[in-house]
Amino acid sequence: MWLTWREATERALYGEGGFYLRERPSGHFRTSPSASPVFAEALLCALTKVDTALGSPPVLDLVDIGAGEGGLSAAMLALAPEVLRARLRVTAVDLAPRPEELAEEIAWAPAVPYGVSGLVVANEWLDNVPVDVVEQTARGPRLVLVDERGAERLGPAPSADDLAWLARWWPVGPVGARAEIGRPRDQAWAAVIGAMSRGLAIAIDYAHSAGERPARGTLMGYRDGTAVPPVPDGLCDITAHVALDACAEAGRRAGAVSTRLTGQREALLALGVTGARPPIEQARTDPRAYLRALARASQEAELIDPGGLGGFGWLSQWR
Repeated sequence: MWLTWREATERALYGEGGFYLRERPSGHFRTSPSASPVFAEALLCALTKVDTALGSPPVLDLVDIGAGEGGLSAAMLALAPEVLRARLRVTAVDLAPRPEELAEEIAWAPAVPYGVSGLVVANEWLDNVPVDVVEQTARGPRLVLVDERGAERLGPAPSADDLAWLARWWPVGPVGARAEIGRPRDQAWAAVIGAMSRGLAIAIDYAHSAGERPARGTLMGYRDGTAVPPVPDGLCDITAHVALDACAEAGRRAGAVSTRLTGQREALLALGVTGARPPIEQARTDPRAYLRALARASQEAELIDPGGLGGFGWLSQWR
């Protein structure tokens, strides 16, 4: 059966027996939260800044979208000082079943609750919001259709709304060039901003921006820690990089009052993650502390390495 890439990905990832309803993400790819607890510490710093900006309300929300196994939510909750933890209302958002080992204080929900006041974090979520793929032909862009084995053929023209999105955000190049229609991601992010009453929302993903879109798109598959062909058979993750600039505009239309687009390196540096090595003299005066500091510096360096995890894009918007 031939489906658009959006339809096929939706079925493969979230349909009955789909990849994300069956598999633990940690078994297939490395993320910033799983790489080091330093990432949770940095986001806890961001949460503290949000708390101060909101005047330390009696209830402060922390919402983790695309929570997976709930590791980021759990780590931030565990690291929070008691005075903050007592006011925290933590919600992990995911379509997968609730992990049995997750702390009782963390609510589990299929969607962002309405009226959030605090910090919303969507780490590698938008890249798993399925999108359609188009290819340029002599008659204009055509949807790429795919079957369960990954074979492709060209289908009809995209809808008028999708053609308008392409014209604004990803003009398709010469014949043979491809693009991914990010409109579903714009809508998903706008819904996040719309669900907030006040606070900060952060989307973290591999991204690209206008004028620098990949000529053949970014559709990829992952399984067991390895990049594989994107086959929508439910046996691998299917992902595509995110047009965060388009999501930012959708967030503004949904009510965001300020926007910041940065790379993860810049964002984490601002939150105190520097990767600085401890002074060598400490190796003589306190060798154990030196080794601990050296290990932390290595973890920080991985998180801000522009050729790795530091290459993620960060979209931060206040409501």
